[in-house]
Amino acid sequence: MAFNILVINPGSTSTKIAWYEDDLEVWRKSISHRPEELSRFENVIQQLDYRLDAVEKAVTEMGYSYDNLDAVIGRGGIVDPPMPGGVYEVDDVLIEYLRRCKPWEHASNLGGLMASAIARPRKIPAFIADSVATDELDDIARITGLPELPKYSLAHTLNVKSVARKAAKELGGDWRKFRFIVAHLGGGFTICAHKDGRMVDLNNANENGPFSPERAGTVPTGDLVRLCYSGKYNVKELRRKLAGGSGFVGYLGTNDVREVKKFIAQGDERASLIFRAMAWQVSKEIASYSAVLEGKVDAIILTGGVAYDEDFVAMVTERVQWIAPVLVYPGENEMKSLAENALRVLRGEEKAASYAQVVENYSKKEVV
Repeated sequence: MAFNILVINPGSTSTKIAWYEDDLEVWRKSISHRPEELSRFENVIQQLDYRLDAVEKAVTEMGYSYDNLDAVIGRGGIVDPPMPGGVYEVDDVLIEYLRRCKPWEHASNLGGLMASAIARPRKIPAFIADSVATDELDDIARITGLPELPKYSLAHTLNVKSVARKAAKELGGDWRKFRFIVAHLGGGFTICAHKDGRMVDLNNANENGPFSPERAGTVPTGDLVRLCYSGKYNVKELRRKLAGGSGFVGYLGTNDVREVKKFIAQGDERASLIFRAMAWQVSKEIASYSAVLEGKVDAIILTGGVAYDEDFVAMVTERVQWIAPVLVYPGENEMKSLAENALRVLRGEEKAASYAQVVENYSKKEVV
């Protein structure tokens, strides 16, 4: 008999849900939340009951019942201390830390809370998996040159881990035994050295690395400091510009690769230059992580929405294929990845981790 799994992926203005039977998606729905509705709440956590009501209504309209579920899994949120990758059962300790929304408030923190609220009355497990704040960095990777500003791990973990498993399966081995460089290319970019099942080094998708369709990536620090004190922007405006108003948006007024390709087809030389520059920067970042892996790279993996563009993939491949074979898995598949994570635990292939243990280990480390 198949396992029935409800997947919940909360975003800033929407909640995506999907019903799976094993790894087969039966249906999917995206529930939009109007800004005026969300403005009633002082913070993300206060939206919990509102979003739960919306999800229950959607499930009922699809003709399904929570009582038929075997598990619920939500998108992993941001917690402090951060957690290694993997599947975590949503217990009381994790609920407490998800509610804190530290160090940042993020809609994904509702994923585990919503999963637990649905699962507990039915005595079925609730999970999260591969949080955006997953931290597996080697300590040496945290050093930036400015002691006050260490590198933090913030990445597209769910998709990075998913394609690493997929590539390892196709290559005929255990994903924890491979060395990959994974480039998630979406609205923001995560370039990651994935060694023996761990993301040992990566760029913070919001703050450094290549520029992307809507983010600035690494910029000249001196000029950035001067811009901060120029009086042109306040903190909120500048942060929004760096992560949302830069990259393609800043240069070309759109974050849509398809629109940029239309500009290029119409003879727009500037659009062509910016497009090629983005591929150039992605290639340089990938090559830098080959040094992290000492040149021993089993494959380079290109994934995310931008990986649908064959011209972009070709430009990057041409520059980095000397390092290792290039594998391409376009798209993100977050919902399916979450379902597969829950399914592995339900089948006994993997044991769900405990965030309480993460907190305990962190406290011991701090004492030492």
